[in-house]
Amino acid sequence: MTAPLWTAFDIAAATDGEVHGGFEATGVAFDSREIGPGDLFIALSGESTDGHRFLDKAYAAGAAGAIVSETANGPHVRVADTVTALDALGAAARARMPGKVIGVTGSVGKTGTKEALFACLDRWQPGHVHRSVKSYNNHTGVPLSLARMPADTRIGIFEMGMNHAGELAALTRLVRPHVAIVTAIAPAHSAFFASEADIADAKGEIFQGLEAGGTAIIPYDSPHRDRLIAAARPYAARILTFGMAREADIHAQEVIPLDKGTLVSLILPDAELTFTIAPPGDHWVSNAMAVIGAVWAVGGDLAAAGLAFAEMEGLPGRGQRSRISIGDGHALIIDESYNANPASMAATIKMLGEEKAERRIVVLGEMRELGAGSAGYHAGLAGPLREAGVDYALLVGPEMAPLANALEGRIDFAHVPDAGAALDSVDALLAPGDAILIKGSNAIGLSRLVEHLRSRSQAGERTPCST
Repeated sequence: MTAPLWTAFDIAAATDGEVHGGFEATGVAFDSREIGPGDLFIALSGESTDGHRFLDKAYAAGAAGAIVSETANGPHVRVADTVTALDALGAAARARMPGKVIGVTGSVGKTGTKEALFACLDRWQPGHVHRSVKSYNNHTGVPLSLARMPADTRIGIFEMGMNHAGELAALTRLVRPHVAIVTAIAPAHSAFFASEADIADAKGEIFQGLEAGGTAIIPYDSPHRDRLIAAARPYAARILTFGMAREADIHAQEVIPLDKGTLVSLILPDAELTFTIAPPGDHWVSNAMAVIGAVWAVGGDLAAAGLAFAEMEGLPGRGQRSRISIGDGHALIIDESYNANPASMAATIKMLGEEKAERRIVVLGEMRELGAGSAGYHAGLAGPLREAGVDYALLVGPEMAPLANALEGRIDFAHVPDAGAALDSVDALLAPGDAILIKGSNAIGLSRLVEHLRSRSQAGERTPCST
């Protein structure tokens, strides 16, 4: 029989709570809509809602018990504050786990890198690798992901995000990674930072939580490389850089584009690895170098990691590819609808330009949280669109106006106010042989377009892709 994830008495010990009815939990959630049989429900109290209102719903859905700060009608552990208890439960899960932990941050590529790490390491230690799900990378998502980690986990992988200075410092001290990765630095969340250098400083906070003997993995080609190295040096026993330059500790000796993916030969400090990366795009070569560096740092199986990359598929909203039927042919949808910033926009537009297609079409939603530089960042996408040979652009949201102005007379385009208007237009866009990239900040809601297009097709065919 599988051991429970938590017992009521384990929870009480971790959170300094009182047990009211013993129970055993096999999962953890703080969203009542995600509760399944046997789960622990944590009734978080916040500014906008109070989880205690959903206790009956959670118990009806099969919750084994709950963490509460008020009276409950089912088995529960009562604590002074449920938010503090969530952190405490995450810390307890981390403390009892005897294996290695990898932390991932960066302006772009966090989730894809985290998922690639899981795929690579699960081949080496099948069934004993745990990672945060979705993009649970903030002050509630990280402790929740830790609390979901089984005690016998051998490798834990946690994505950590931030949009203000100081956030990562708190998260990394909770995660306590043995390996900390910064994927890249780019102008994401610029509205909250005075400069890109300040973003680099905030990302560099991840190194503050490194365990003794830990490894920092840093992008060599970044203009902020030296800043990140300086941030890592007080905390890291070893600093590894990755990049295309031969001076990087982990670098690509050869990069050969294939019909499907990229063949890469990597040089590591004491090893070489040649493998195929199924997801297309230069950004995935960079992600792969960071991933392989982390696998090497924890003593993982490099050959198994190479095989995992060859079989990797994209995630919904982060590069997943689908072929849908259009008339007597098919069109390719590249779903990047979850997130967008200037760097990831340019990378995925470039990737689209490498697709063999009758026409290349983009649906681009505005990029949020870019601050005073927003107009320039949006207008700056005109160059990548022209270089990629994009035939038509559907621009979504008011902040796309500067790009519309920059494209006038150069590329055919339409500019619509929101995702609803884009949904009305998208059916008329596609023809057999087209490739369409759909990308924007998640708040724009372009995932609705992706689901609409997929629902039209009776012959959807998933193919490997970029995340």
